[in-house]
Amino acid sequence: MTETAPKTAKDLFALLDSLNIPHKTKEHAPVFTVAESASLRDEIPGGHTKNLFVKDKKDQFFVVTVEEHATVDLKTIHKVIGASSRVSFGSPEKMLEYLGVVPGSVTVFGAINDTGGNVTFVLDEELMREEIINGHPLSNDATTSISSNDLIRFMEATGHTPLVLKVTG
Repeated sequence: MTETAPKTAKDLFALLDSLNIPHKTKEHAPVFTVAESASLRDEIPGGHTKNLFVKDKKDQFFVVTVEEHATVDLKTIHKVIGASSRVSFGSPEKMLEYLGVVPGSVTVFGAINDTGGNVTFVLDEELMREEIINGHPLSNDATTSISSNDLIRFMEATGHTPLVLKVTG
């Protein structure tokens, strides 16, 4: 089996265009935390995301996407998302292998790289009430905005049916 390079932001935008999904991307200095990205809020409207790459003891992987200030109880989230046990953070190696991103760049758009269906994507229902959802386009030096309905369409086009669940307290 040959290793293929992860898809890039350019590939992501081409897929969105092919699906007729309107999107807008703003480039900015790399941000690694919610606190660092707070300065961009005035420039980029909509719901901003925090993404957790977690796994259970059976090596089922999940990306949990919530509103940036939401609180996620990692001790109990496994009951909500269907994990077999309490979850822990997935390794940077698996993150790169499955999502094509490095720590600090985890994003719902990583679904484009999960061609093997190794990751279950969970979208918080609170976040999905936002008209516009913002996420990193596979790197943390830009933010891409699309509608919440189009986010679901994108996920389905990558072969993922995201779970929309109440995962925040």
